[in-house]
Amino acid sequence: MNDSRTERSLFSSPLVRRYASPGMLEVFSEERRIRTWRQLWTDLAEAQHELGLPVTAEQVAAMRRAAVDPIDFEAADEEERRLRHDVMAHIKVFARACPEAGGVIHLGATSCFVVDNTDLIAMRAATTLVRQRLCRTIEALSGFAASHKSQPTLAYTHFQPAQLTTVGKRACLWIQDLVADLEQLEHFLEGLRFRGVKGTTGTQASFLELFGGDREKVKKLDELVTAKCGFPAAFPVTGQTYPRKVDATLLNLLAGIAVSAHKFAVDLRLLAHEKEVEEPFEKEQVGSSAMAYKRNPMRCERITSLARFAMNLAANGLQTAANQWLERTLDDSAAKRIVVPEAFLAVDAILVLYRNVAAGMTVNPGVIQAHLQDEIDAMATENILMVAVQAGGNRQELHETIRRHALAASARQKLTGGSSDLLERLKKDSAFAAVIDQVETWRDPALYVGCSVEQVDEFLGLHVTPLLRRRAELLEGNGGEIRV
Repeated sequence: MNDSRTERSLFSSPLVRRYASPGMLEVFSEERRIRTWRQLWTDLAEAQHELGLPVTAEQVAAMRRAAVDPIDFEAADEEERRLRHDVMAHIKVFARACPEAGGVIHLGATSCFVVDNTDLIAMRAATTLVRQRLCRTIEALSGFAASHKSQPTLAYTHFQPAQLTTVGKRACLWIQDLVADLEQLEHFLEGLRFRGVKGTTGTQASFLELFGGDREKVKKLDELVTAKCGFPAAFPVTGQTYPRKVDATLLNLLAGIAVSAHKFAVDLRLLAHEKEVEEPFEKEQVGSSAMAYKRNPMRCERITSLARFAMNLAANGLQTAANQWLERTLDDSAAKRIVVPEAFLAVDAILVLYRNVAAGMTVNPGVIQAHLQDEIDAMATENILMVAVQAGGNRQELHETIRRHALAASARQKLTGGSSDLLERLKKDSAFAAVIDQVETWRDPALYVGCSVEQVDEFLGLHVTPLLRRRAELLEGNGGEIRV
């Protein structure tokens, strides 16, 4: 289409211009889509030749040569404006590129032979790329968890100080979510089937006619084309389309990855507010056009924003799958063209950001230690309670005594802004006389991290490292660059 307007004078999706990687953009490009159509038409013709239909080897060879030649998209656009049918437009343009084979292109097929099978091929490629990005993100987080497995830090429930954990143990929670996403995504990939060669409403009637009623050759044609396209199996039955539950399932898997990333990014934004752990901040990066001192968690904010978008796309797939009439309806088409690629582009961008942040997080141990000291008296009370009961005290009475002192100490701390005097209050209370000589030893944060260090070692050693070792080929490369 000839148009004098420049690229920047027309709207372009920010996913394309700013966020998604070139690799994912290429998977869903128009060039790749139509080349796949041509490859499918060629594979179909080759299989028909192999099974004895009147398709010659010379015609197949001509199609295969033309399939890699430059595509005349302007001619195809002109044909589509005339025919109002994109598949027929490209059949005509392909036929002009290999006129000796023009009469056998698309023989017996329906539009969904190329459209749906191409969608499945693209989704397989895109899912494989997401799988790789997940592995690289897990690897980056694993290095972070191992490096900080012994760093005590406040654990929070309700974003209120609870007990202690370690920085590395918290990171294992993020990793575990991604491992679950990876396993579910791989299960989807392993079970992904091809639509295959099923005809107009899935009955294969046109192919049964071409083969003179030979059902075995009809089945063989389906198997041959499926194998040529690299799928282990095709759906045993379809309507005109492959089941749209495939899209619904996939969109929910992508939304699940977005959920995991969103959780991580929000956690890190909270920790950045506390100045305990921060995302990477480059030497010349500007945090605010007005406030030069600002160091905003913009990468994590972008992750949460893109994740919200990806999560909301899942509902579209569910609604589309539920609304397919009988053997098919076309109200899925426009939505599929938008929703499936954009879900992949968003998750691709999310994981590029996630890995970048995970590989460059900054831990501020001095701040963490200061926060621990503000709360260590309260953290120690559970141990004090246990020891005091072992010394003969009544658990319920001691619990109530600690509660009263803790509330009073907290009220004083809030009023004055000073440090907690909770342990001093307990030392003066006769209820704890039997353990008073031990109280001061309980201000060491390492006493309250439980099995955190061992859990990190076991989780990484028994689960994550073997998982990554089995997928070592996916860890090569830098994992993608942030574009803006």
